[in-house]
Amino acid sequence: MRWLFLLLLVLNAFYYVWHQQGAPLRVKEVAPLSLYKGSQQEIRLVREAGVAASPRRRDECLIVGGAMGQEQIDALRQRLTSLDIATLPVVAQLPGAEGRWLKVEPDSERLLDAAALAALSNDFKDLKHKIIFCQGIATGE
Repeated sequence: MRWLFLLLLVLNAFYYVWHQQGAPLRVKEVAPLSLYKGSQQEIRLVREAGVAASPRRRDECLIVGGAMGQEQIDALRQRLTSLDIATLPVVAQLPGAEGRWLKVEPDSERLLDAAALAALSNDFKDLKHKIIFCQGIATGE
């Protein structure tokens, strides 16, 4: 019985050595955590995310305009219409927003991103944009 135990012990040791030589251990490479996070590495405030980047609730509207004359508002509306961006003129004075404004339709808000707003700001020097609650906005149409 002792000989059988020793034989199994020697065979087990031989099998262990043979198995270790057949499959050497490799170090598994792990990708850095920064690759998994992508653009979500830093914390950004909602208002820093941009107009088109932040998801809006249904009760919020995008308005563009500012301290402009009626001619400039008409030119801005014509320019936005040429970009397939539907707008409605805001008739009543908005609280906290002086000047004349155009309400951008919800379907067209995705077309008016930060790059488009920057290009429009070059042509209309007093152009501003705000996100406000839609409740109580009186439009002209």
